[in-house]
Amino acid sequence: MTAASDARWLAAAARLALRGRPASAPNPAVGCIVVKNGCVVGRGWTQSGGRPHAEAMALHMAGGAARGADVYVTLEPCAHQSERGPACADLLVEAKPARVIVGATDPDTRTAGKGIERLRAAGVEVSRPACPDCAESLAGYLTRARFQRPYVTLKLAMSLDGCIALADGSSQWITGKAARAHVHSRRALADAILVGGGTWRADAPRLDVRLPGLEHRSPDRWVLTSHDVEGAQTIATPQDIARIPAQYLYVEGGAQTAASFLAADLVDRLELYRAPIIIGNGLHAIGDLSLVTLAEAHGRWQPVEQCKLGPDSFEAFVRTRGES
Repeated sequence: MTAASDARWLAAAARLALRGRPASAPNPAVGCIVVKNGCVVGRGWTQSGGRPHAEAMALHMAGGAARGADVYVTLEPCAHQSERGPACADLLVEAKPARVIVGATDPDTRTAGKGIERLRAAGVEVSRPACPDCAESLAGYLTRARFQRPYVTLKLAMSLDGCIALADGSSQWITGKAARAHVHSRRALADAILVGGGTWRADAPRLDVRLPGLEHRSPDRWVLTSHDVEGAQTIATPQDIARIPAQYLYVEGGAQTAASFLAADLVDRLELYRAPIIIGNGLHAIGDLSLVTLAEAHGRWQPVEQCKLGPDSFEAFVRTRGES
């Protein structure tokens, strides 16, 4: 296999991993593909509740065809024993593939390099190419390990001039049906969803998933408020998000909540829905960020996705962060 071919298979494994998100929590959603002679002979993703792991599923499908095959897995195979199942590194050693191509190393100290070492000690060739798709598919798990908090996506639906409502607060509906359905698909990928106390009291939002067949994927509901609320759990400040037991937190606003998360530099992904309307004297999507110079606003966001959703447009940006 060439490096380009390896990159394509790893990217495919990363897309497959999305099938396990967020049901795999607290385990990461991992994807695994077994390839022999250019054909897929096995594939799997982390199952609900975290077990079986992706490698176990893919090797079970492949059976004896895994011998001499190439195994593409988005995260380093686990090396620790568990009452819930065997170590994936041991399963791979038994299967005797020719190569294992790993998209990301595991920060869990129980594995953290040990899975790769065990495979190499058994004579299995292991490569670890850079794979941005794998890192993106594991963003919640890696953010938890690095920052001890969920990966935060901030969603904003606005007019062309950046308003989320009329001056009197009226906001139904800014975007159309296709955009709203897309929002529900994004909710289904999160294990927690949050709004501000003002939005909760004014709109009483359901914050669920209303797509046929995905209703069970509705995330846990949280409200940013210093008061108790009925029907959701609460945190008093954005810095308290470490208390939310989730890998992926979807934040839907309003304006002050959005500003609070942005000012605290807690937003990892920004998703913008724009309707082709102009409101004028309306409520702005984001409150004051207290920027002193324009230089503070530059170099923070990288565009990663855009598409049309009926008459509306969707754009996604990720926060550029150093490795420190």
